[in-house]
Amino acid sequence: MQENRTTVTTEAADTGHGVTEQQTVRHRSTVSGVVIAQRIVWFFVGLIVVFLSLRVLLLLLAANQGSAFVDFVYTIGGLFAAPFYGIFSYTPAYGQSVFEISSLVAIAMYILLGWGITKLLTLTRPHEEV
Repeated sequence: MQENRTTVTTEAADTGHGVTEQQTVRHRSTVSGVVIAQRIVWFFVGLIVVFLSLRVLLLLLAANQGSAFVDFVYTIGGLFAAPFYGIFSYTPAYGQSVFEISSLVAIAMYILLGWGITKLLTLTRPHEEV
């Protein structure tokens, strides 16, 4: 939840030519720790989803694993996709066009996991009206 605070200060001064008013407005907003934790969770989930999506795309296009970038994406994406390889009979084949369903399942599972963690963070908070 974001909390906004506005402070308005009014000062009057006699300048010899009449009374002059000066108004100062200060605006400060704060974000709760739960919202920050949710944003951190979604940042990491987003990072994982980006690597897995790039992995699916590069495998589909039969990208050359000899490229440092492609190898990096395959390695990092492979770490997050590995738990889901056993769902379907699949062995990673680099250098040929492959549609890797395991990575798509991994994307869905990590998004559900992120959603579950963020909901868990707000479990004890009262429901707020929008």
